[in-house]
Amino acid sequence: MYIGKRYYANGPQFSVFGADKAAEIHAASCRVLQEQGMVVKHEGAREMLKAAGALVEGDKVFVSASLVERALKQLPSRITLFDRDGNPAMFLEGRNVYYGTGSDTVNVTDFESRTRRPWTKEDIDGALRLCDALPNIDFIMSMGIISDVPVTANTREQYSRMIFNSTKPHVVVADNAEDLEDIFRMYIAVRGSAEALRLKPYGVVYNEPTSPLLHSFEAIDKLILCAKYGVPTNYAAGGMAGATTPVSPAGTIVLNNAECLMGMLIHQLAAPGAPFVYGFGNSPMDMRTLQCCYALPGAIQIQSGMCQMARFYNLPCWGEAGNGCSKMCDAQAIEEATQFIQMAALQGCNITHDVGYLDFGLSISLELLVISDDIIARVKEVMAGVEVNETTLAVDEIKHAGFNGNYLREASTRKSAKEGWRSDLGDYMTYENWTAAGSSSMEQRAHAKVKKLIAEHKPKELDPAVRKQIEEIVRKGY
Repeated sequence: MYIGKRYYANGPQFSVFGADKAAEIHAASCRVLQEQGMVVKHEGAREMLKAAGALVEGDKVFVSASLVERALKQLPSRITLFDRDGNPAMFLEGRNVYYGTGSDTVNVTDFESRTRRPWTKEDIDGALRLCDALPNIDFIMSMGIISDVPVTANTREQYSRMIFNSTKPHVVVADNAEDLEDIFRMYIAVRGSAEALRLKPYGVVYNEPTSPLLHSFEAIDKLILCAKYGVPTNYAAGGMAGATTPVSPAGTIVLNNAECLMGMLIHQLAAPGAPFVYGFGNSPMDMRTLQCCYALPGAIQIQSGMCQMARFYNLPCWGEAGNGCSKMCDAQAIEEATQFIQMAALQGCNITHDVGYLDFGLSISLELLVISDDIIARVKEVMAGVEVNETTLAVDEIKHAGFNGNYLREASTRKSAKEGWRSDLGDYMTYENWTAAGSSSMEQRAHAKVKKLIAEHKPKELDPAVRKQIEEIVRKGY
């Protein structure tokens, strides 16, 4: 498996059920599709489904298991995402894991004032430069809704800023097919042609149904457009266990899986073999506060099951980590981020987004994003396992150091001092030296790193002619 760009021959794994239970969940989801059916608000999609053999009654559609399973056989089992320069950057297959940010939060959390405020275009530029600089953030999303541009221009501004401020691959969100068409026009400007974009996709488009059992016109329209262009897309239900999905993890997986399969079927009817990413997210409802909560153990269990279903279907998968419910970058935020980042690696979650999210996804902390980058580096080191060979068994070193000896003079120790893993943010000084250096906390050191990288990091410049094309697309959106 790969985590980011690092390969692990024997990465440890975690799962909540095996292949036999995955088959049961698939069968139960097919029953939902066939017996309960779903509401599809897109007339063109209903016509495709009817022509394929589905039962259509008004806007309700009932689908047989054979139709679903025929579509599953058409899907590619792997997708490669490329960076702005056309270099392969993410191999979405198997248990490979890549981490990135989330999209469209309302606020950015200000560390110094301990308040949150709406995003500005300047904030977005700085946050994107930060992501470009962080070595363990593999892809970017828009992060915030820009408050100082017209609402109708927000999507185009977001993705132009993403292209200008980073070379990393994207996951994109659009309100409707018209907005998405303009995003594709930006990507075609970067690649040079629609055919080149199809060959070297720059990002994945995020789409979602509305749980329970509803597929809006806008969601399906974007799904069909992705199929037309050959740009990879997911169809990720955002459920709330106990509210919009069953309270049991298994029941939630059945329902969200059925919704995802319906989207996959429509997508494949529009363009057989078009690239599709499987997956969904679920934030269980806390019954004391009636708030959907990120990073709860139940959410992690559901994501583990989702990753198992992706492997059952042999499809790339989508999930989240590095997020939580805390309102500030504090001990709770770091606790929630750490467990979910580690679990995503163990789950083999291919596209892991929402790193840095706070407050149930309403805001982002750039300090938490930087700390999460450090956590991901730590997780990568743990996942590497222990190398066992003649050198690392160190029998000769043990004999050389002898009784009551030490290993400070050994060549392997000197090499480790230069090359061994270390945290950019961790403190390993004595109390006296830490005090003399200013007694800073992890959060304070993260804040200093945020300010430094935003001020100093210069992303690779985009070709001026391409930049001009993209700016014209944005201008026409006003």
